[in-house]
Amino acid sequence: MYDLIIRGGTVVDGSGAPRFRADVAIQDGRIAAIGPDLPVAARRVIDARDRIVAPGFIDCHTHDDTAVTSLSHMLPKLLQGVTTVIAGNCGIGAAPFTRAVVSPPLDLLDRRQIDTRSFAGFVDEVERQGLQVNIAYLAGLTTIRAEVMDDTGRAATADEIARMRALLADALQAGAIGASVGTYYPPARAADVDEVVAVCADLDPARHLITAHLRDEGDKVLESMEEAVTMAGRLEVPLVISHHKLLGVANHGRSAETLARLDEYARLQPVCMDCYPYAASSTMLDPGKADAATSVQVAWSTPYPEHAGHDLDEVAAQWRCTRAEAAVRLAPGGAIYFSMSMDDVRAILSHPLTMVGSDGLPHDACPHPRLWGSFPRVLGRLVREERWLSLEAAVHKMTGLPARRFALPGRGALVVGACADLVVFDEHRVLDVASYASPRQAPCGIDWVVLNGQVKVEAEEVAVAACGQLIRRAPGVAP
Repeated sequence: MYDLIIRGGTVVDGSGAPRFRADVAIQDGRIAAIGPDLPVAARRVIDARDRIVAPGFIDCHTHDDTAVTSLSHMLPKLLQGVTTVIAGNCGIGAAPFTRAVVSPPLDLLDRRQIDTRSFAGFVDEVERQGLQVNIAYLAGLTTIRAEVMDDTGRAATADEIARMRALLADALQAGAIGASVGTYYPPARAADVDEVVAVCADLDPARHLITAHLRDEGDKVLESMEEAVTMAGRLEVPLVISHHKLLGVANHGRSAETLARLDEYARLQPVCMDCYPYAASSTMLDPGKADAATSVQVAWSTPYPEHAGHDLDEVAAQWRCTRAEAAVRLAPGGAIYFSMSMDDVRAILSHPLTMVGSDGLPHDACPHPRLWGSFPRVLGRLVREERWLSLEAAVHKMTGLPARRFALPGRGALVVGACADLVVFDEHRVLDVASYASPRQAPCGIDWVVLNGQVKVEAEEVAVAACGQLIRRAPGVAP
């Protein structure tokens, strides 16, 4: 007798192949059988007629580093059908970090309830506390740089590079799947290609990868892409370009140019990208970036928390100052920047090398709606309503493609022997509800989520039991 059978559903297996009707049987946290009308019994049966049965979604770009043990913080992911997250992106990792002063963007994570003195100690504690979803960690090089250097506004010395390399090596030994770079942000802007390559010298091309928040996603996006590709090429590791976008009205329409360049790179070395399905970005509140955006919404502010969710121009008018001056007064804080073209988002998201990643910030007071809506938005608006993608292609971008690119064994595929992470949804009803004005809204149409063989979500009710797993890259063993 099996633990669980999902009967009568239409399987979209994560490979991009056409859908098919089948039952799915689960035993001991694994997919035990797939086939039409399986003549077997189970302790529990889910009736999935008129529903899609797919692998659990993989959010390949998150900042869930310290949120993953909290059910309330992971509700946005679980209710979307996300069962696995990649954390430590954009150079922003939780550990190792012992500094008393937390400068932006490292303050996007909440480190108050967990020991971050070492990467190994941090992930061990996260695992001990119990995980609400599966998680794999990248080691954030911006965090490591801020831990080692008293002045991050300059190039690192040879001694500092050696210390950073040692901290990264410790993280890799503890199971990090690779490293993330964020030269966009102030603590890492002075790091050049030579420094990054020297710090990352212990990355193993067979086991690790590097992700990059580009130094510039606007006027100098091509030069920034070249820098990231050069880093990965010299290290001989795969590259993921994080949340590829074109910022600023002057750069709208340049996706044809950047995607053609990425195709050229991909013919020479392994490179891909992630993207979220919105035309606004969100990160730390930066006066310079605020002035360049069409409009800005405050996501959070330490000195003025009452302005979370407010338009920055309205705050500036109230204070009788410029937008940039208002941003300075609100800092430290976070913001949502409206500065992208949806036509570019469509082109990027539709590209074969693109995975879906939310880039959600779980600790923001008034978060970007991508935190709660990215995956149902793709399925509901971009697949069903606007027909940008087929359902099979979209699910592949959420499952099989990130599982392959991040080398996550047993995830992202609905095949016998795989980990039993599944989502059952109504393709005719699935839709994001979260908006910029009201971002904490659960999506529609996600009926069941199964995590490592356990029913985690049913009819928008989420089980409390922590049944997620920490996915570690074992030292010396290729995935």
